[in-house]
Parts: sequence; C-alpha cells; structure tokens
Amino acid sequence: KEFSNWPTIPQLYVKGEFIGGCDIIREMYETGELQQVLEQKGVPVRA
Repeated sequence: KEFSNWPTIPQLYVKGEFIGGCDIIREMYETGELQQVLEQKGVPVRA
C-alpha cells in the first residue's frame, strides 16, 4: 500500500483518502472543519 509522506502520526484516512496528520486534524477539529469533512464523506458525527 502507498501511504502519505506526512511527518506526523497518527494519520487520518476516510474512505481511503488522506485527511491529515495529528497536527492538521487537531486544527480541523478546533475550527469545526473536521466535522464538515466527515459529514461530506458520509461518516455520522455527533453535534
């Protein structure tokens, strides 16, 4: 398998698409962007 060359772990993949490493995911969570991305990918999230 091919993986991203992202320098941080853990790394989040949703339906085979790389979303980001730990640093990016934390930023996305804090701004609410992570919930939006997950919803767009069809992943149920709690409000």
